[in-house]
Amino acid sequence: MVYGEKPFGAVLLGLRQRGRLTREELAEASGVSVRAIGDMERGRSRVPQRRTAMALADGLGLVDAEREALLATARAARPTCAVAVTGTVVPPRSVGDFTGREPEMALLREAAERASAGQRVSTWVVSGPPGCGKTTLALKAAADLAEGFPDGHFVVDLHGVDGPVETGEALLRLLKALGVPDRRLAHEDQQGRAGLLRTLLGDRRCLVVLDNARDEQQVRALLPAGGRSLVLVTSRRPLTGLEEVHRLALSEMTQDEAVDLLRRILGEERADAEAGAVARVAELCGRLPLALRVAANWLTVRSGWTVDHLVRRLADEERRLGALAAGDVRVEAAFELSYRQLTGQAARMLRLLSLVPGPDMTAAYGAALTATDVFEAEDVMEELVEAGLLQPTFTGRYQLHDLLRLFSRVRLSREEEAHEREAADDRLRAWLLETAAVAGRWYQPGYGAPPSSWRGLVPLGSADEARAWLQSEAPSWLAALRGAAHRGEHTQVVETARAMEWFCDLWVHWGHWPEVFRLASEAAAALDDPYMRAFHLNCHSWALNTCEQSYHEAIERADEALEHARRAQDVHQQASALVHAASAHRQLGDAQAASERALAAVDLSEDAGHYEVWPQAVRLYGTSLRLLGRPEESLAEHERVIAFLDAPDCPVSGFVADVFRAHTIQALGLDCAALGRWREAADHYRNARIQSSRIGVSHREAEQLLHLGEALIELGETEEARYCLRQALALGDAADDKELEAAQRLLDTFPAE
Repeated sequence: MVYGEKPFGAVLLGLRQRGRLTREELAEASGVSVRAIGDMERGRSRVPQRRTAMALADGLGLVDAEREALLATARAARPTCAVAVTGTVVPPRSVGDFTGREPEMALLREAAERASAGQRVSTWVVSGPPGCGKTTLALKAAADLAEGFPDGHFVVDLHGVDGPVETGEALLRLLKALGVPDRRLAHEDQQGRAGLLRTLLGDRRCLVVLDNARDEQQVRALLPAGGRSLVLVTSRRPLTGLEEVHRLALSEMTQDEAVDLLRRILGEERADAEAGAVARVAELCGRLPLALRVAANWLTVRSGWTVDHLVRRLADEERRLGALAAGDVRVEAAFELSYRQLTGQAARMLRLLSLVPGPDMTAAYGAALTATDVFEAEDVMEELVEAGLLQPTFTGRYQLHDLLRLFSRVRLSREEEAHEREAADDRLRAWLLETAAVAGRWYQPGYGAPPSSWRGLVPLGSADEARAWLQSEAPSWLAALRGAAHRGEHTQVVETARAMEWFCDLWVHWGHWPEVFRLASEAAAALDDPYMRAFHLNCHSWALNTCEQSYHEAIERADEALEHARRAQDVHQQASALVHAASAHRQLGDAQAASERALAAVDLSEDAGHYEVWPQAVRLYGTSLRLLGRPEESLAEHERVIAFLDAPDCPVSGFVADVFRAHTIQALGLDCAALGRWREAADHYRNARIQSSRIGVSHREAEQLLHLGEALIELGETEEARYCLRQALALGDAADDKELEAAQRLLDTFPAE
C-alpha cells in the first residue's frame, strides 16, 4: 500500500473520512489534539514526529501495510534541511495563538527598525529555560517583521539539545538558500564560507532565526558583523561568550498572559465558565508556555473534562509532571534534554536545590547543601544558569522554576540515596537556623556582633547586614524553623526564636511572629524548661498583642508565662509577663487593670533590684495614669524613665535602650497633649520620630507623624501638619492601617490646595 505523492495531511484526512471518524473521535482514540489534527489536515503545521504518526495510526486502527504506508508518508514529507525556503517563514502551530510578550515584541520591533537602518548590532540572543516560548517568540517576530527584510527570511533549527547540527552544515545550507552556487562553495573552506555569509548578510536585508543553539561555538560563524540584517538566536543558554550581541532573557509568562493563552486555546466561553479553575491551571503550570499548551490540549481532546478536574490532577505534585504530557509533547522531556548535558557536579546541585524551601536563593544555599564554599557553589550554579535551568535575578539571587523544582525533586529521589538526601536537608536547615540566630543576636543585649571565631557563609558584619539577611531569607529560615519543630529539634527551635526577641520589634508587620513564638513555646514545653517556657510565652503574648490584636489570648499567654517564671524564680520574666498583660489590658480599654499590672511589674523590679524591664513597666504605668485622667502624674513617670536612661550607670544599653527612649519620648508628647501643652508635645513627637528613624522602627514613625500632625493643627500650623500627614501615608506597608486611615481622615478635612 502506497499513497504516492499525496501530502501527509491529505492522506490523514482521507483515512479519517474512510473510517467515518470525526476529528474529536480520532483525537480521543489517538491522544493527539483536535487542533493538531485539523492543522495537519489543512497543511498548516509541520509533519508530525514518528511518535505522533504512530499514535494517529493506532487511532485510525491501521495495521501492516496501511500502517507502514502512513509512517512512510510522514517520513518522506519531513524536510531534509532546516532552512525555510527563501522569502518565507513557516511558523509552527504555536504562533497561530501567540499570546502576550508585548514588551519583548516591542524590543524586537525596534531592533528590526534599527537593523534595517544599519544603526545597531543586529544580533539578538533570546534565552531562557526549557518550555518558556523562545522559539515561538522568535518565529512570531520573524513573521511579523518579514516585510522589513525583502531579501529573505530563514529559519535554521540547530538542534542544540538533541543532536546538534554542525556549524559547517548550517553555513552550507544558509549560503545555498541565499543563492550562492555550488561551484563557488566548492572553492571555500569553512572559514571562507563564514566570511562569505557575513558579507552577504551585511550587504542584504535578511532575517535569520537560528533556533535552539547549543553554545557559542555553534553559532559564532553564522553571525553578521554588522549591516542591515537581523539575526535572532534562541538558546537555553545565555551564550555569554558572544560579543556585540543584544540579549533578551525570557522566563515564565505573567499570570494574565498565561490565563489569556489558556482562553485562546480552550475558547473564551469554556474558559470563562470556569475562570477560577483556569487561573489555577495557569498557576500549577508555573505560567510556563509549554506546560500551559499541554494542559490546554488535554482539555481540548477530553472535552468531557471540566477544568476543575484537570486542576485536581495537577494539584498532586508527585503526578504533575507526568500529567503535563500530550501525545509526543512532554514537559518533563524538555527538562531532561538539558539535564543530560550537565556535568555530574551541576546535576547534583540541581537535584539538591529542590530542597530549598524559599522562592529564591543565593550561592550560600548551594554551599550549605553541598558542604562547599560559596565561590565553588556559585561556579556550579552559574553552570546551571548557562544551561537555562536556573534563572538569575536582578538582585543577584537565583530562582528555580516551580516545574523545574518538581523535576529536580523527582531526580533527587531517584538518584540520591536516602541518607544523602537527609544529610543535605539537615545541612541546609542547620545553616539557615544558625545564621538566623547569629543575625538576630545583633539586637540582643549581651551579644551584638558575631564572635571572631564564627565562620559563616554570608557576611553579618553589621546590624544592617543582619537585618537585611533576616528579612530577605525569611521564607527559608521560617520554613527551616517549621521543619525543626516537626522533627522535634526543640533546642534548635527555642534558641533560634530566642534570638528574635528584639529584632521582631523592627519588623512588626512581617506577619509570622505569632507562629514563630508559638512554635518556640511548644518546643520549650517539650523540653520542660520553666525559664524557656516563660520566655517564649512572653514573646508569644507580645506577638498576639502587637501583631494580631488578639488581646484576650495575649493576656492568657502572659498569665501562663508568669506562672512558669515563678517556677523558674526569674524576676525578669515575671516582670515581662506583667508588662505584656498590662499592655493587652490597655488595648482593651481597661486602664485600671493595666495600671495594676504595670505597677506590680515596677514594684517587683525595684524590690529585686532588677531594672532591665523597669523602663517599660514605668512607661506603661504612666500611660495608664494618663488614660485614667491623671496626665501630670503620667508625665512625671515618663520623665523618670528618661532620667534613668540618661544615667551613666544605666544597666540598659544599646538597641534596647534606644527602643525604650523612642517609646518614652512619644509618651511624653501624649502627656503634654493631654495637658494642652501643644508646643512641647510637637517637640517631643519630632524627637521621637528622629529616634525611631535612627534605629529603624518605622512602624512607630507613622504614629509619631500622626500625633505631630494633630499637634500642629492645634497650633494652627496647617501646612507643616499637611506635610507630616503625607509623610505618614508615604510609609505605606511599614505603618499600621489604623494610623494610615487616621492620617488620611485628617488630610481630607483640609481645604484643597
